Amino acid sequence: MGNAQEKPPGAGGGGGGGGTRSDSATAGSGARSQSGGSAEKEVVNGTESGRRHNSPAVDTRYLDAPAGALPPHLARLKNEGNHLFKHGQFGDALEKYTRAIEGCAEAGVESPEDLCILYSNRAACYLKDGNSTDCIQDCTMALELQPYSLKPLLRRALAYESLERYRKAYVDYKTVLQLDTGVQAAHDSVHRITKLLIEQDGPEWRDKLPEIPVVPLSVQQQHREKPISIELAQARAARAAQEEARRKEARFTLLKQEGNKLVKNGHFQEALEKYSESLSIKPEECAVYTNRAICLLKLSRFEEAKQDCDSALQLEPGNKKAFYRRALAYKGLQDYLSASSDLQEVLQLDPNVREAEQELEVVTGLLRQSLMNNAAHARRV
Repeated sequence: MGNAQEKPPGAGGGGGGGGTRSDSATAGSGARSQSGGSAEKEVVNGTESGRRHNSPAVDTRYLDAPAGALPPHLARLKNEGNHLFKHGQFGDALEKYTRAIEGCAEAGVESPEDLCILYSNRAACYLKDGNSTDCIQDCTMALELQPYSLKPLLRRALAYESLERYRKAYVDYKTVLQLDTGVQAAHDSVHRITKLLIEQDGPEWRDKLPEIPVVPLSVQQQHREKPISIELAQARAARAAQEEARRKEARFTLLKQEGNKLVKNGHFQEALEKYSESLSIKPEECAVYTNRAICLLKLSRFEEAKQDCDSALQLEPGNKKAFYRRALAYKGLQDYLSASSDLQEVLQLDPNVREAEQELEVVTGLLRQSLMNNAAHARRV
């Protein structure tokens, strides 16, 4: 909130009217009950006795934290509003911000930055409470005080969108992105609203937009150099990690599909390269090891095929394909006894695998022939 505790744009800080409505009366009484003990009367054996319940000490040092150029009594109101907002008491927070704004006028405070923050914070309360009209009014006031301020722009865009005033919302979102291209919520909203405007206005939808202001380069530079809060840095890091995970998942899926297509067309070396690259992204994907084993078998690289099947079985000890393809690798290595053992394992897992049954007959014949050859060789020696 303001320059203290508010969730950063794009990190789930509320949509148009989507916030949870706070019961001001309940929140207010809850806040008051923490400020000190409350005398309650208790009936004991038919008589009333006064008993005082002492609440645990509450740390209120945050109320005295400096708040820009605001005098102490107004800074206290702002800090209290921030605390209430953070704890979901939006109605009570709105009241504090309103008193701070009125107090600025009474005290003759002329700090555009501080007033901008107060109006922007109160706008956030309106937005959470579903009052998009007053949210827009406060954001507009904040932007008159501090043009191109990111938070009022983003909040006004959300409010416009909730009222289905899509052209104005689009303009504000695009202005936000001139200031900070990392606001994912603005990117998502621009994409969504573009589709709506195309459906609504047709191919000439851009001609019906209000003019999008060009943010001066000096303002863009100033915004980039502004230190960011820990919360905002964490939110950006989380979004970046999510985006990287999505990118890797998409790349992995594409490589695997390309590998499968190459196998079907008999291009085993190229398929092997695709599978190898996909495993560099997700090294614990069992199916890719068994797929790459096919390529290695076709290329007569039996030892490597066996190793891939070993890796697959470490991930999935009951994988039939891995046992079957390792049996073929053992056959290529002329280890017929191990091949026979793996084929029997396949049939134990699934007696209906016809290929394993046929291959077992072949391997059994080869094993018998190998034993006979070894015995004949031994006699000659």
